Amino acid sequence: MGEDRIRIAVAAFDGVTPLDAVGPLDVLARLPAVTVVLASRGGRPVRAEFGLELGPGAALEEVAADVLCVPGGPGVNRFLADAAAVDLLARIGGQARWVASVCTGALLLGAAGLLRGYRATTHWLSLDLLPVVEAIPVEERVVVDRNRITSAGVTAGIDLALRLAAELSGVEAARRVGLLVEYDPAPPFGAGSTRTAGPGEAAALREERTALQLERRRLLAAAAERFGPAPG
Repeated sequence: MGEDRIRIAVAAFDGVTPLDAVGPLDVLARLPAVTVVLASRGGRPVRAEFGLELGPGAALEEVAADVLCVPGGPGVNRFLADAAAVDLLARIGGQARWVASVCTGALLLGAAGLLRGYRATTHWLSLDLLPVVEAIPVEERVVVDRNRITSAGVTAGIDLALRLAAELSGVEAARRVGLLVEYDPAPPFGAGSTRTAGPGEAAALREERTALQLERRRLLAAAAERFGPAPG
């Protein structure tokens, strides 16, 4: 591949939410002079949430990327417990021009120390966990702070990818991709966010995920203990 191509690595791991990874990949791979790879530990295939198998094309241990994009999903907890895997993200992200996350991928960036002092967002159920890793939570669909770009849950990864596409290749290229993928959302039920959901819907989901979120808080706190002095 030519040296002038933009190298984008999308992290993959067991339990990743498929759309978190594949949505941005589909958008970004349509840009000119871009190479996008899925990267996992050892380059191994991973079993995504709901059983979909993804066959990564690169090993995280060997990746050098201009852009690191980290998706989320229920497998985030297992990833957080693997200090060596988190350290790989810290290395790749520390060398990248852009560092991005979709949904709870922000927790992995945070555990790697890549969101310290940055404004960021994540899935609404995990937004209150960002301060544990010294990030500044912002309740928006996409948040850009310097060279960090983070999105809210799952479908917001496509919004993030289009914003990132404009940064990498210009607004016209991003508009062209948006038209190619016919990105024109028209949610049928108006319940896609906590602002539009009915009374009690968000509370019920939060209660269902209590154990998962408590475990994430514990794992993030342990990761934060590994941080050195704050940058700057």
